[in-house]
Amino acid sequence: MSATTAAGTANAAAVTATGTTLSRRSHLAVRTLQIVLAVFMAIPSAGPKLVAHSSAAESFDKIGFGDWFMYLTGGLELAGAIALVIPILSGLSALAFMGLMIGAFITQMTVFDGQYAITPVILFVIFGGIAWVRRNNTAELVALVRKRL
Repeated sequence: MSATTAAGTANAAAVTATGTTLSRRSHLAVRTLQIVLAVFMAIPSAGPKLVAHSSAAESFDKIGFGDWFMYLTGGLELAGAIALVIPILSGLSALAFMGLMIGAFITQMTVFDGQYAITPVILFVIFGGIAWVRRNNTAELVALVRKRL
């Protein structure tokens, strides 16, 4: 009976906002994807911006906003990467990354002639999937904020 109770408790954590449950395998797959994306967004994406690597500095000079925007973007990417692995913040982080990917796509199309425009599109779709799966976490976060106000 305790094994059944433990399994029920584990599945209760994976209940979506519509009341359907994710299988344990699906929950772990999405969680693994979140961790991989968090590492990607923190190290190879935010890292060069935060240490002002020459490649990042040149790109942001071409955009025309300068160093402050490079550091802001790197900071947002790092904060989002950290939030992506915190369960209650994961859905909101994925939504925020979707917004960031829209900006990256527009920048790729207008400044860099669409050379790597597919990358933010792919990431947008992946973050959209994570936001959808973790929408219960976002609803829980909203409820907590409303409760505090």
